[in-house]
Amino acid sequence: MAADDTIAAVTTPPGEGGVGVIRISGVNSFEVAGKIFRPARNKNWCAESHRMHYGHVVDQSGRVIDEVLLCAMKAPHTYTREDVVEINCHGGMIPLRETLKAVLASGARPAEPGEFTKRAFLNGRIDLTQAESVIDIIRSKTAASLKIAVSQLEGRLSDRLNFIQGRILGILAGIEATVDFPEDDLEERERRQLLEEAGEIIGELNILIRTAGEGRIYREGIRTVIAGRPNVGKSSLLNRLLGKERAIVTDIPGTTRDIIEETVNIRGIPLILTDTAGLRETWDPVEKIGVKKTRETLAGAEMILFVVDAKTGMTGDDREILESIGGVNVVLVVNKIDIENKKTEIYENWSFPVVKISALTGEGMDRLEEMVEIIATGGRIISPDSIIISNVRHEEALRRARAGMEDFISSLGRGLPADILSIDVRNSYEALGEITGSTVDEELLNRIFTDFCIGK
Repeated sequence: MAADDTIAAVTTPPGEGGVGVIRISGVNSFEVAGKIFRPARNKNWCAESHRMHYGHVVDQSGRVIDEVLLCAMKAPHTYTREDVVEINCHGGMIPLRETLKAVLASGARPAEPGEFTKRAFLNGRIDLTQAESVIDIIRSKTAASLKIAVSQLEGRLSDRLNFIQGRILGILAGIEATVDFPEDDLEERERRQLLEEAGEIIGELNILIRTAGEGRIYREGIRTVIAGRPNVGKSSLLNRLLGKERAIVTDIPGTTRDIIEETVNIRGIPLILTDTAGLRETWDPVEKIGVKKTRETLAGAEMILFVVDAKTGMTGDDREILESIGGVNVVLVVNKIDIENKKTEIYENWSFPVVKISALTGEGMDRLEEMVEIIATGGRIISPDSIIISNVRHEEALRRARAGMEDFISSLGRGLPADILSIDVRNSYEALGEITGSTVDEELLNRIFTDFCIGK
């Protein structure tokens, strides 16, 4: 990526819509736009920053491509801190394609994935955590995951990390002073202070690391399998959770033969729900494949909603399947409690939670949703001031930062020289810098922004 390039891309999703936007960014943005834009009135449109200008886009032959609104924005008060022009076209594939073709023919080049946001980072408008939050906002599955991403965009995580980095830098400065002046070796009082400071820093890092599992759930969702014997109401439960008739429901056992997957928002938590074929011995070759897929899906589940029929109660097959499930969060869902001749069997003897529902009437669904929320979040409620780690890269860097401080404490306790202590502390400092971007290298940057869509 050359800093003096002028880039352009369609920034709105593909397909038909009311409006489609093409963004141009770089030192020659106004010049490029000036070659294709014909204003209806104001001939000196580029002199008026952050104003909409009505006119037409034309190609090199002067043929009108589209009627548009153009907004010219002068640096540094733009997304990229470069001169930016955004052309609002009619939102069809052809006018957008033809307009972008005219822009590229006038001196811009196609933007790479995430290049606009990458320029915003390189030009100092945002740091790396804020840049990564942009893609998290776009991909948010629930209001809760959006709240976490917006919090990062606002810089709350960055502020916290910068504060911790400042404390680490204070330790580093004290140690490196003794490297430059070895006669001023650390006194016992200074060692105790350093140990106390390092311990507090580790505590702050632990607080952030502990949120990572929860953050991943909000960001990516939790893979949840609805399992049980045939005809216990698995598909009815899926439909009730989705609020629509997604799966076929009949009284005939074995109706569901294949895996059905949908994502649903349960109290802000994205559940990637999988309805499976009923678990039973069968000679039907198609149903047999479905049962095999069910067992494979169970092996990759993070949560299992195991459905039993309140009418028949817990069967030997139910018990056998439940006893074979290990290391996964299980909720025993007793369905069909609306029927009159239901069993009065006690289910609370199991080690996992039991919720009684009627997928037909909706009775008990609030309690089921509450239980899913408790299991997924550990009962923690996201407050407006919560800082939650939702990025695997951030979690890994935090763990390396903690390891650096732990190594420092160990080295200090063994009386190792100041230059060794300095290496441990610097490793911790640089690990946090990889999150905010203050110590990041070009290769990592390229990997991060390649994950972005073109036009962002």
